[in-house]
Amino acid sequence: MFRTFAAAALAVTMATATLAAQDSLTPEEFESKLAYKTGTVQLSGGMATIKLAESFRYLDEQDSRRVLVAWGNPPEAASDVLGMLVPSATSPLSEDGWAIVITYDDDGYVSDEDAKTLNFDKILSEMQEQTTETNKQRTKEGFDPVMLVGWAEPPHYDAASHKLYWAKELKFGEAKDHTLNYAIRILGRRGVLQLNAVSSIGQLTAVKEGTPDVLAAVEFNEGHRYSAYLPGTDKAAAYGIGGLILGSAAAKA
Repeated sequence: MFRTFAAAALAVTMATATLAAQDSLTPEEFESKLAYKTGTVQLSGGMATIKLAESFRYLDEQDSRRVLVAWGNPPEAASDVLGMLVPSATSPLSEDGWAIVITYDDDGYVSDEDAKTLNFDKILSEMQEQTTETNKQRTKEGFDPVMLVGWAEPPHYDAASHKLYWAKELKFGEAKDHTLNYAIRILGRRGVLQLNAVSSIGQLTAVKEGTPDVLAAVEFNEGHRYSAYLPGTDKAAAYGIGGLILGSAAAKA
């Protein structure tokens, strides 16, 4: 069974049939070599702190990239990964396993002034149009087309914590199982932490239940927080909250 996840900055496939193939190890042997961390961990560069609840474990950049490649992804798909959050109750190599991949977008400070006036139905329609255009190139390159079915979870923005999340339901080619694209964005002074769930649509309930723990766990450190932004000095992004949901590349265009 294949579980495919697509995001603006990251496109990875979760393929349980090929797990750990590149290391010639069994899934059990592969996982035994992963150095899970619990408690409080720091992202590389001292940008942010993760205070893990008991429901999650953390893998650093190196182990996260090993897992992504073991899932069947090319190494370049994992080159910008900062870490990975893995549910404590499941293995990322199991049939029902899933994980949250952490990356960082340094486009700059994202204004949230548009958050209260966004029309999510309109944004969804624009994303579906984008997907149609993208499919032209995908099919030329021999990849299955992607259909954006709709919101699996409509966007939610917390203005106090400057955290945003939403979920999309996707269908790849003729695959019977739909794919979940669950996104969490944490706004900072100079950019945005991106947390993207890699799972099948069947894990939607589990991902939704784990979201509060993830939202509470990750915080920018002093000097990197949203409130530390200096207008006229720090870089500002060319888009707002709507652009984050739509996709920063499309928003800038």
